[in-house]
Amino acid sequence: MEYRLTDFLPTTKKELELRGWDEVDVILFSADAYVDHPSFGAAVIGRTLEAQGFRVAIVPQPDWHGDFRDFKKLGRPRLFFGVAPGCMDSMVNKYTAARRLRSEDAYSPDGRHDLRPEYPTIVYTKILKQLYPDVPVVLGGIEASLRRVTHYDYWQDELRRCILYDSGADMITYGMGEIVTIELARRLDAGDAISEIRDLPQTVYLSEASAIPGGITDRDIVLHSHEECLKNKRSQAENFRHIEEQSNMMHAQRLIQPLDARLTSRTSCVVVNPPYPPMTTEQLDASFDLPYTRQPHPKYKGKRIPAYDMIKFSVNIHRGCFGGCAFCTISAHQGKFITCRSKESILREVKQVIAMPDFKGNLSDLGGPSANMYGMAGKNKNACEKCRRPSCIHPQICPNLNTDHSRLLDVYRAVDALPGIKHSYIGSGVRYDLLLHRSKDEASNQAAMAYTRELICHHVSGRLKVAPEHTSDRVLYLMRKPSFQQFYEFKRIFDRINREEGLRQQIIPYFISSHPGCQEEDMAELAVITKSLDFHLEQVQDFTPTPLTNATETWYTGYDPYTLEPVFSAKTPREKLAQRQYFFWYKPEERRGIEQSLRRIGRTDLISKLYAGPANYSNPSRNTIPTRNTSPTRESRNTRNNYPDGNPRAKHHSEKPQEEKRGRNRRNR
Repeated sequence: MEYRLTDFLPTTKKELELRGWDEVDVILFSADAYVDHPSFGAAVIGRTLEAQGFRVAIVPQPDWHGDFRDFKKLGRPRLFFGVAPGCMDSMVNKYTAARRLRSEDAYSPDGRHDLRPEYPTIVYTKILKQLYPDVPVVLGGIEASLRRVTHYDYWQDELRRCILYDSGADMITYGMGEIVTIELARRLDAGDAISEIRDLPQTVYLSEASAIPGGITDRDIVLHSHEECLKNKRSQAENFRHIEEQSNMMHAQRLIQPLDARLTSRTSCVVVNPPYPPMTTEQLDASFDLPYTRQPHPKYKGKRIPAYDMIKFSVNIHRGCFGGCAFCTISAHQGKFITCRSKESILREVKQVIAMPDFKGNLSDLGGPSANMYGMAGKNKNACEKCRRPSCIHPQICPNLNTDHSRLLDVYRAVDALPGIKHSYIGSGVRYDLLLHRSKDEASNQAAMAYTRELICHHVSGRLKVAPEHTSDRVLYLMRKPSFQQFYEFKRIFDRINREEGLRQQIIPYFISSHPGCQEEDMAELAVITKSLDFHLEQVQDFTPTPLTNATETWYTGYDPYTLEPVFSAKTPREKLAQRQYFFWYKPEERRGIEQSLRRIGRTDLISKLYAGPANYSNPSRNTIPTRNTSPTRESRNTRNNYPDGNPRAKHHSEKPQEEKRGRNRRNR
């Protein structure tokens, strides 16, 4: 279907004129290309405001050099500028874990990596404040959400203040932003000054201590000051526990962080208002049912946007994730409570995909942050309202959690019954611990077994992605992941069903090296265990510290934020490389280094388990599978969702940036 310019939100003066507009209410600046799709945050917020009667324009990837003409071309908005830098944190988007520039930007036309600055939130806001000092600037999206209080920045290798200080913006709207953005626009439209809006949930602002509404009370949580965190890393670890707990509570408390060590009436403070309750199904349906074209803006005609190619034929069916993985940002951005779309809303979107001219009948993903959490929630809501746990399934699955897969099975079967659908694949990561769980409700247990067979027989396009992450139970505990014994159990089920059905499918496991708590010996044992399973690992990643995750705070401070016990982390390039090399034990050029490392750490017993026969370093084995690198279009799971409202990878819970595909499962070679 061909769309007219007026079917998209306007991006230029000409497009405003085509609509007959001489003024706009809100102008959104995005560091991503403009794709009018519910998986791209700027489009979601723009369409949400439009549905409420506001005039909205988007300026995608403005040129921040020279005369700033892109920042001037639409003039002054009536209400505010919104800065939502993109679906991924800009630094994760631009750099690898080794701080090397990526070769491609998945959210830019033709993958160009020169169309966004580092920290666009700061760069864009400073320009807007220079040009229009009296117009409010509101920050949203992943970059601001994860920098709303003092945070460790891996790329600067320093502790940074709340991003409001560095950018000069007026307010942050954190998390998934539809509800808070609508209310903010209404308040400003009613004549409220942004400096007076201090009671709006899910916002962050700066204030002197004496001007905080209601004053600082016992109900508030006063965090250690930024200055104290600079002096004492343990204080930063203590802060994070409060931040994570309050991000995942039904009834959270207000957080206040002073800038100076000594709190007086004149001390400047960051004030984080508690979030809104999770969206209802009706509210989430309304967001997905907005009139998206589901296409990139016509200005990109003939150009490839890698992230769009990945999600073009996929459908997101829920928000939230109760996994609470230590390296994941979902708890800080979406929270642990699941909000599901109705089956009817999902089917409407699938029908839109079917109508696309180049759709061949295969949905690439019918998923969410985790593929199989749809429809799951606490059975006793009162217990959930008091719960502080960041995870509903770690260290054990909560007995209050309803793990019934029946509703999800119903959605799959309804989608597959639609004319025009050949296959609906599950591209999101599957939580096999939920499939293996045996509850007191036998109907739920039967549904889990039925789901497992349905998934393997009908929704795997040859490869099923799962994320064991490691083989060491000690490291897995710190990751908040289940024991590796569960992976063994799930693989046995997977292989059995494949044999019974005459299928030749693979499990593709994801693993992380250098995670806090992981020692070189743990990686050596991982190599031996995965070899015994006949794996040549494909999806691997070196741990990347990203703002506001439990793992990052542990990595930076050296303390577990919940126990305050010391935790070792590999930090130097040499330490990280020593761990990473074990992923690729099967490469002849790695053998010498691995054998030397095993002797150094006193684990010569593992050499014979990895290698049969004497080494021949000069003759690479003819059976060695060549290295293959993927493009950096997958989002980091330690950043996941590093997303704004509707991130294209919001549903791809188990994916990583710049993942390295090395070899393949030898059994299916």
